[in-house]
Amino acid sequence: MTENRETALLDSVPDGLFIGGQWRAASGDRTLTVSDPATGAVIKTIADASPEDGKAALDAAVDAFPAWAATPARERAEILRRAFDLLQERKEDFALLMTIEMGKPLAEARGEVAYGGEFLRWFSEETARIQGRYGANPEGTGRMIVSQHPVGPCFLITPWNFPLAMATRKIAPALAAGCTVVIKPAELTPLTTLAFAQLLEDAGLPKGVVNVFTTSTSGAVSEPIIRDPRLRKLSFTGSTGVGQRLLEQASQGVLRTSMELGGNAPFIVFDDADLDKAVDGAMLAKFRNIGQACTAANRFIVHRSVAAEFADRVTERVQAMRIGRGTEDDVQIGPLIDGKAVAKAEELVGDALEKGATLRTGGHRIEGNGTFYEPTVITDVQAGSDILREEIFGPVLAIVPFDDEDDAVRLANDTEYGLVSYVFTESLSRGQRMIERLETGMMGLNMGVVSNAAAPFGGWKMSGLGREGGAEGIHEYLQTKYTLTPNPF
Repeated sequence: MTENRETALLDSVPDGLFIGGQWRAASGDRTLTVSDPATGAVIKTIADASPEDGKAALDAAVDAFPAWAATPARERAEILRRAFDLLQERKEDFALLMTIEMGKPLAEARGEVAYGGEFLRWFSEETARIQGRYGANPEGTGRMIVSQHPVGPCFLITPWNFPLAMATRKIAPALAAGCTVVIKPAELTPLTTLAFAQLLEDAGLPKGVVNVFTTSTSGAVSEPIIRDPRLRKLSFTGSTGVGQRLLEQASQGVLRTSMELGGNAPFIVFDDADLDKAVDGAMLAKFRNIGQACTAANRFIVHRSVAAEFADRVTERVQAMRIGRGTEDDVQIGPLIDGKAVAKAEELVGDALEKGATLRTGGHRIEGNGTFYEPTVITDVQAGSDILREEIFGPVLAIVPFDDEDDAVRLANDTEYGLVSYVFTESLSRGQRMIERLETGMMGLNMGVVSNAAAPFGGWKMSGLGREGGAEGIHEYLQTKYTLTPNPF
């Protein structure tokens, strides 16, 4: 990967706020810097929005809403499809951009482009399928018309770990439903969203339908938008703590909310599991995106009879992983997003070892430029260890043995979170029981990755509200109206 190509790509990314179809500087010409986590070097300086800029973005979305809501579904669908086609043409640029600003290996970034693009294609197809119903009321005195309508201007807040897919997963259904959007990408990885806004402009999206601001003072800029009575929808992906604060703010306006929050995914390996499948699934569920995913397996709950062999096999695979900057060939583990992430991994592993766990491999930060942490395996993690309660968000595979099915279910459900679970067993009846017994909104049965644009993504308990993707995803941006008309007979 040539330095000249990276420089040219970064130069091509807009550095302003995208408001009302115009690229503009932040008020007071405030700026913030974006860094490459693999080197620590500043890669671009961009606009740093103020509360006044946030209000201007909402003003633009409000002004654009009536015309966009009235735009025929087919026209909205064709714009989303053109955006999908443009993304395929620019896929290598988007993959490289994500690798530079977030750190994930280039192969994984290409996978995110494919995944993120599917939301554009899927919701372009769903746009023309928004349905209602018509029929007589039970008394026969009138006719009921149930119709669906766009909820209104939406505020979307995306995280740093999947900068393209989290934007398309929110923007695509909003546009398909006829809503307008203000989106705030994460301060750490804003460049992909800025490039995507430019792509939407190139696809023919009308001015003001999507507005983007970047800021280093997220709370100060976001809260006035959330409390503005003109806003009708809030969608957030991030930590549960921040989500709770946003829900408090959203309660004032009784906003429609979608919250995709924290996770603490159990990965259960039963004694009858196919260990080849289980090990392959573990590598995907744990080390995808360097472990920095809400769907990442956090607790590996493995039957005692196969725990030693499972640990040996995953340790061998982990020790063979290549660490480096994601643009380098065959790299599987890039940097963590920042120094705080490295410190958290150190603390969680250290606590587990102090409480009796065994370190099989890794367990240390990598000194030098960038924020790298060794891929790690620890076994015999003891009850009460912080790593069993807190989301790791790093490349640490922690194994806990269990003795029977009830024990596995108890350990798996012993968390306030309920986003996703993974189960490996060759027993059909046991797999069906796990569907019934595990308290998660999603489950991978003999699968290490569950995300798909055609499926409803979301969790139970403290992992969130609402669903993104699938037929369910567009309904998060629609509101229902019931009309009664006189009996025509």
